[in-house]
Amino acid sequence: MSSDTLAKAPAAPGIPEHADSLRIVPRRRLGQWTAAVAVLALLGLAVNSVLRNDAFQWDVVADYFTTDAVLRGLWLTLWLTAVVMVLGFVLGALLAAARLSANPVLRSVSWGYVWLFRSIPILVQLLLWFNIGALYPQILGVKTVDLLGPVTVAVIGLTLHEAAYAAEVVRGGILSVDRGQVEAAEALGLSRWRRWWRIVLPQAMRSIVPPAGNMLIGTLKGTSIVSVIAVQDLLYSVQLVYHRTYQVIPLLMVATVWYTVVTSVLGIGQHYVEKHYARGSERTR
Repeated sequence: MSSDTLAKAPAAPGIPEHADSLRIVPRRRLGQWTAAVAVLALLGLAVNSVLRNDAFQWDVVADYFTTDAVLRGLWLTLWLTAVVMVLGFVLGALLAAARLSANPVLRSVSWGYVWLFRSIPILVQLLLWFNIGALYPQILGVKTVDLLGPVTVAVIGLTLHEAAYAAEVVRGGILSVDRGQVEAAEALGLSRWRRWWRIVLPQAMRSIVPPAGNMLIGTLKGTSIVSVIAVQDLLYSVQLVYHRTYQVIPLLMVATVWYTVVTSVLGIGQHYVEKHYARGSERTR
């Protein structure tokens, strides 16, 4: 068949002969653009209100933002977050392994731990540990008051609380790995350690990293609760200042901005860690 014949071939039924000359017009999205403009307008009004409101005293915020007291509190907050996350996930991994074991006693104890520490609010746990001397005046012949200071109580309370959630995160990540992967590794003769390290863990991390990152950010913000037991974290440090100067709002804004900066940095780090473990899967963005 020649090209002239093809050019003169009739159009398919239902399609006009001049369809090639029709211009494609994108669908109008009036509702979406209207909503976007409204949201941007409200956001602009909110930002303008915050920046132009003299009650925030941004000059005072700038003066106290990098003072020694605030930076010491920030350092303690970061240190406490790191220690609690490491210890919490170590204990949580052990609890997850016990929950997945064939031993019914270990499974029951692990389940009971998770149930108990997820049931009690973290503030109640901290206050109980802070007043543990009322139940046990001495531990190993040492006065409890001398053995458990505020920072130690904060580490113990937050770690035990964190471990209960970390256990479920790790357990969920391990269960997300297809059983066939483990069976294939067994068929290849890989040792139990190599199966876990080279097969199970890399795949489980895809499911573990997102909630673990959220837990890290939540722990950072959650450390502010230790101010109730006089641990001089970031929040307690600014409280000491505004109790003296009565500049409550600007000092709270100092803490707010620091928390925002640190959580933003952690969020960026979480994004790249997730991207690293998502290599080879559909989740690459």
